[in-house]
Amino acid sequence: MTSAHQDLRPGRLSGKKILITGGASGLGLACAERFAEEGADLYLADLNREAGEAAAQRIASRFNSQVGFTFLDVTQESSVEAAVSAALDALGRLDGCVASAGISSAGLNETGSEKTVLNTPLAGWQKVIDVNLTGVMLTCRAVGRHMVERGEGGVLVNLASSAARIALPGAAEYCVSKAGVVMLTQVMAMELLSHGIRVNAIGPGFIETPMTAAMREDPEGRARMEGMTPMGRLGQPIEIANAALYLLSEESSYTTGHTLYPNGGIFVG
Repeated sequence: MTSAHQDLRPGRLSGKKILITGGASGLGLACAERFAEEGADLYLADLNREAGEAAAQRIASRFNSQVGFTFLDVTQESSVEAAVSAALDALGRLDGCVASAGISSAGLNETGSEKTVLNTPLAGWQKVIDVNLTGVMLTCRAVGRHMVERGEGGVLVNLASSAARIALPGAAEYCVSKAGVVMLTQVMAMELLSHGIRVNAIGPGFIETPMTAAMREDPEGRARMEGMTPMGRLGQPIEIANAALYLLSEESSYTTGHTLYPNGGIFVG
């Protein structure tokens, strides 16, 4: 990126090249919009091709950013490698990555009874682990290899959840997958420290995204989420995007192996 281009879009991420998985909606999309506002060029990757392409075009036009898109299935190693390769072809390098792709459940509770570990189908358990944990590992591994080879450091940010620290009955696979993301983040932070690569995570509480839509539309579900949150409200996607912005910027240059929990005080209430 030329210095002139940087001057046109000053910001906390000016000149940075960032890959965002799950960038077509929810928290990934919120991050994309916030980063572009702060001067970053982006590459979005998502299962939803139509929504991803539309988001990339909209963000590029609105913020005068370079924004690309590619299809991505984070459970497939070849798909992750192809997405990272496409991002590098388009942007030339990657200074940062947000591994945001995730699911809350696989919707495979076949018994019709209240969901517990005892009646969770193995396929449902494995799908959530594959997307939420293995997908983050594959993403960080592919981007991390590029950063190590390039030799100029970088920043990896993983989307965990406050469920990494709270046992939620009926959501064992989700809780376990997100707890795994927290530990993966800590291990990779230590492994990549000597290469100047920082690795951190974000553990949101209940946020108004498509993932929480069903619970939000149910009065009892919304009341339950708000009741667990001392601030008494659900979070907004921009509040998570701002946390990711901090972790990707130089403002967090002394922070690695850490998980931020923007969750309205869930752990202290």
